[in-house]
Amino acid sequence: MATTQPNPEDLTARARIRDAALLHFGEHGFERATIREIARTAGVSSGLVRHHFGSKQALREACDDYMAKTVRELNDQAREGHKDGTFGDINHIAAARAALIPYQRYLARELADGSAAALFDQMVEMTEAWLATFEETGDATFTADRRARATVLTAMALAVPVLHEHVSRGLGVDTMTPEGDHRLAMALLDIYSHALVSPEDAATARAALDKVRDQTPAERDAALRAFKERQP
Repeated sequence: MATTQPNPEDLTARARIRDAALLHFGEHGFERATIREIARTAGVSSGLVRHHFGSKQALREACDDYMAKTVRELNDQAREGHKDGTFGDINHIAAARAALIPYQRYLARELADGSAAALFDQMVEMTEAWLATFEETGDATFTADRRARATVLTAMALAVPVLHEHVSRGLGVDTMTPEGDHRLAMALLDIYSHALVSPEDAATARAALDKVRDQTPAERDAALRAFKERQP
């Protein structure tokens, strides 16, 4: 199973503080989490937290940096496992999903708070690289550019941890557990491996969207009024 490379820092008090912060920021949010409780969970003094990080904001930035590094390493391992065009005997993407489960709550909080911009942008770049790989041997044509599609795909994927409570309720199992993540992954595979819209229907939808885009404000208002009049 893929794992991140051991880091000597992970054996230090600094790493314990970071891990405790990931837990508390994810559970309580940045504003409600306290240095005192983070220190208690890490088994250190509040003074040592400030010695290593200086402030709660700096600690948050260290957590974001660690998340970015972790995601990057897992992605690199997945790409290495896929270099021959197949996923081989070990599915590195599945292993990466399992490795990220402990960080889902933190990631959801950061995204909901409007933070983690650098991490989001990094994940978009990774998704764009994957799309480029998958499209090398395909003959499909696209209306939207690859960057746009990568951005939307990343946002769709990251919406799952943000909407964790609702998705878990719908699936009947906590998506932040191995069992829940497996159920979620199986659903995603079914969705990604089966086209939901035929090329003909997509072309019709594109034409309709272009028509709406080109409408004047008066035409849009008239269309909205007509729609409301049709409602029961």
